[in-house]
Amino acid sequence: MKEEIRRLYRKWLIMAPLGLVLTGLGLSLLGDAATAKYAGASFWHWFIYGTVSLVIFNAGLSVFGEAVVSRSRYMAMKDREKN
Repeated sequence: MKEEIRRLYRKWLIMAPLGLVLTGLGLSLLGDAATAKYAGASFWHWFIYGTVSLVIFNAGLSVFGEAVVSRSRYMAMKDREKN
């Protein structure tokens, strides 16, 4: 039980910051894609750039969501262990 609690804590500790970094990176790249579009870049340049940025953004949300699930499970197990 204690090993599972430690595993969940480590998972949360790694995934939460990673999810936030990926989300921020995706939004930054999306801003760059929008800037490229309005600067007159070719369609494929800003379209591919924007699509990749949305994939990174959504991956960040998914990773962060999994971190929240891990933290919830960690807290529930820790509370059960106390009782």
